[in-house]
Amino acid sequence: MINKRNLPIVLLILAGGVFVAGRTLGRGGNPPTRQERILHNVGEYLEQIHYSPKPIDDKFSAEVFDKYIKEVDPDKDLFLSSDVADLKAHYGNKIDDEILGTSTIAFVPAVTEVYKKRMLETQAIYRDILSKPFDFSVNEDYDQNYDNVKFPATDADRREAWRKRLKFLTLERYSDLLDQQEASKGKAGFVAKSNEDLEKDARARSLKVMDRMYERLTVKETDDDRFNNYVQDIVQCMDPHTDYFPPVEQRYFNEQMSGHFFGIGASLLYEDGNIKIGSLVTGSPAWKSGQVGVGDVIQKVAQGNAEPVDMAGYFTEDAIKIIRGTKGTEVRLWLKKPDGSVKVVSLIRDEIVQDELTFARSAIVNTPKGKIGYIYLPEFYADFDNPKGARCSIDVAREILKLKEQKVDGIVLDLRDNGGGSLMDVVQMAGYFVEQGPIVQVRDRDGKPSILPDHDKSVLYDGPFAVMVNELSASASEIFAAAIQDYHRGVIIGSTSTYGKGTVQRPIGLDKTMGFMDSNSDLGTLKLTLQKFYRISGGSTQLKGVASDIVLPDIYPDIYEYSKIREKDNPDALPWDEIAKADYSTWKYAYDLNSLKAMSTERLKGNTSFGTIRKDEEWLSSIQDKVYSLNLAKYQDEQKHIKSTVKELETLSKLPAASALNVNALPQDVHKYDDDKNKADRFQAWLKDKRTDVWLNEAVNVVDDMIAQKNLVYNK
Repeated sequence: MINKRNLPIVLLILAGGVFVAGRTLGRGGNPPTRQERILHNVGEYLEQIHYSPKPIDDKFSAEVFDKYIKEVDPDKDLFLSSDVADLKAHYGNKIDDEILGTSTIAFVPAVTEVYKKRMLETQAIYRDILSKPFDFSVNEDYDQNYDNVKFPATDADRREAWRKRLKFLTLERYSDLLDQQEASKGKAGFVAKSNEDLEKDARARSLKVMDRMYERLTVKETDDDRFNNYVQDIVQCMDPHTDYFPPVEQRYFNEQMSGHFFGIGASLLYEDGNIKIGSLVTGSPAWKSGQVGVGDVIQKVAQGNAEPVDMAGYFTEDAIKIIRGTKGTEVRLWLKKPDGSVKVVSLIRDEIVQDELTFARSAIVNTPKGKIGYIYLPEFYADFDNPKGARCSIDVAREILKLKEQKVDGIVLDLRDNGGGSLMDVVQMAGYFVEQGPIVQVRDRDGKPSILPDHDKSVLYDGPFAVMVNELSASASEIFAAAIQDYHRGVIIGSTSTYGKGTVQRPIGLDKTMGFMDSNSDLGTLKLTLQKFYRISGGSTQLKGVASDIVLPDIYPDIYEYSKIREKDNPDALPWDEIAKADYSTWKYAYDLNSLKAMSTERLKGNTSFGTIRKDEEWLSSIQDKVYSLNLAKYQDEQKHIKSTVKELETLSKLPAASALNVNALPQDVHKYDDDKNKADRFQAWLKDKRTDVWLNEAVNVVDDMIAQKNLVYNK
């Protein structure tokens, strides 16, 4: 059903469809190719529907050019500077013409022609360089920062760039082999190797890595793949969250959102260039067959009776996309068994649900001051294609009711690393904690804001409440945290601010003959930014995110705090702004936030490691874009420093055994995974991890303080 508010968008698309068809067919009367249809439809949707479109002009062309060249040659050791200059002279200001349909698609074919030629040349270069020993006593550096290096001007410059890249690749492996040999001394069967032999082994391993990568790039990667990357770079120049999904990628995205998929029920591992079976889901097609075993190498995959695809050179995600498919369809696997034999196994895909990994789950934290409910929500998932499918709002309500049955005194909702998801579900969820009222404001490109409210006057849970966030809590997570904060309903605990994604995307099918509402288009799908989020207090969550009420990274290690990973660090991000405040009333039992902050600060004052932690975090962040030494002694010294720093932070991020939290499964969940040992083991590992979680520990302390505040008020 089409919402009336979206009618102007519908009309724009329909009108635009006539315009695109006319201008494309007008070029000599030839019907548009598949790639032309994709590119022109993408361009039209960007221009006419995107929330804040940039002009598709020469300036936009230059941005796309630079982004695509970086995509193709991220190390600046494939193309010569003359290649880039020549491509720029011919196509640097012509990409907009391709997008708008006034010229044929020529940029990607031109890049591909140069790319294939340089790939052959550089393959010979790396194989020759790796055939000779490296001298790791020389003082020289290798710079991995794209912005710091230039494209090589000559063949000799390019060879030198490759020499340093390969020397660093080999140095990493050589250093590891030296460490392994040192650790193995004195063990039974130990046979020492000379440094020369270890260096040779390191080069052999580097060669294997390079050969595998080049096989993937030259054999597995197709012209369609390169074109798809081009389209993705175009849409990403509009904003970081507009995406192009080819059909297979769209299916994979929907699977991630829904928490279920149709496949064989086996987890995959990438090991030594092979795709292996890592584990089996009890009751799945792979498990039922009795022919698929952990450790089997998947050599080939075929769709029914079609020709099999060789898995050599594929990575895990590639293999997953090929093995998954439509329910009831056949997939054939060529499996190499541990004994060396090869078996062809035919399986019929069925629904696979990984609920313990994707869906909401809860636990009880017992403290001397009360009983705290803990709910973990990894994403705001929703199965849009199945009315009876999983929805996070329903699942979280179920977990709240289970916790209330246990008579918890407070609840902590953990949204750390939750990248968002379903808007409808986050509005529903926020309504569980507040009385009816606005939850979030949304503004279209026409500038008129609308309010998404909670219509339910009832409150599912009205007790002490805290929300945990970090720098990777984004989109729907930020809407939820902002609403709770604006209503003064609970306390936001975590990093200085969340990610800062305040934009709304919708999938639009690119095949107009199927209808743009069908996101399963044969031409692919455009996930397009159409709207912007605003808090009910007026400010956008875009760019700034949500600032925590109680900030923990200043005390506890959180390397993300110093990394440039937030929305504000992306040059293509949309700006922050604000609109009028919505009409709402704050929570009638609001807590004394200043008092809670003071008590938290006092608790954390005694952390004598603060200075060391802060220093360690800043140092680790500073080396992410640094220049690496190719001298063995200097490299080893730095690696020792890194390992000791990481180990120190890992130790400090875990509660000591004597202070571990008393975290246990709810009685209703104790036997939940009895029929699946793998799931049961993962659930127990999750509980164990929570017992030593320092962030959760402080969140529980804060909720304890809220309980005390509540009791004080009620007892007066």
